[in-house]
Amino acid sequence: MDRIDRKILNLMQRDASRTNADIAEAVGLAPSTCLRRVQRLRRSGVIEKIVAILNPSRAGRGIKALVTVELKLHSEQQLRRFLEVAAAEDAVSHAYTVTGETDVVLMLRLADMEEFDVLCDRLFREQTNVARFFTMMIIRTAKEETAIRL
Repeated sequence: MDRIDRKILNLMQRDASRTNADIAEAVGLAPSTCLRRVQRLRRSGVIEKIVAILNPSRAGRGIKALVTVELKLHSEQQLRRFLEVAAAEDAVSHAYTVTGETDVVLMLRLADMEEFDVLCDRLFREQTNVARFFTMMIIRTAKEETAIRL
């Protein structure tokens, strides 16, 4: 990946709806050359996917929460099983295994507290492998960035 690829990627991360011609002009390439570079970046997996980023509040998912989860049993199989169940939930936007005292961190996007209560019953209370979970409701977001610095 060279300097021009990084310029293309930075432009696309800010606004992927820009036309190929617009990106090509911004980086000083012919549109056909720019398109070949973008296609190469997609094939190589540098560009994983192109998506629309929604405003969660306007999309009816205005409540955001982080949940740390400690499991009772820590085998790889038990961890994978919990992650599969969590990942299948629509309200779970991110699910991570982590180091330290916590086993899993979940980020939730919720419509309301009733949805959170029902989700808690399914994921954390109903005969699951969860020993404890701690919830932090997000009050204010200072930074939430999708772009990766290149």
